[in-house]
Amino acid sequence: MKILRTYIRVYAYDMNESLKFYENLLGERASLRFKYRETGLELAAVGNVLILAGSDQDLEPYRQTKATFQVDAIHEFYDYLLKFGCKVVRGLTQVPTGSNFTVRHPDDTVFEYVEHHA
Repeated sequence: MKILRTYIRVYAYDMNESLKFYENLLGERASLRFKYRETGLELAAVGNVLILAGSDQDLEPYRQTKATFQVDAIHEFYDYLLKFGCKVVRGLTQVPTGSNFTVRHPDDTVFEYVEHHA
């Protein structure tokens, strides 16, 4: 059970504008970009920055989430976090990159956990 990467989240209205800014700032190209049609969002990753772009209405359910942890074993993390007092915000779900869930930690901070599938 290991956290492979931590992404800070950026919420944007214009993906192209935001993506261009972070690619220039970090000096690297996006390693991930896709539309998540079920949510109305577009996502991209540049380094350790995860950009979520969409309308205010589409972004609203996700704005409390502070960061995303990419993990190697989503089910093990799910069980572990529940055992230690985390509260489920969004349960285990299949997403375009694999599986995810969102929990509220005991300190009231909200985090997403995701396991990417090849």
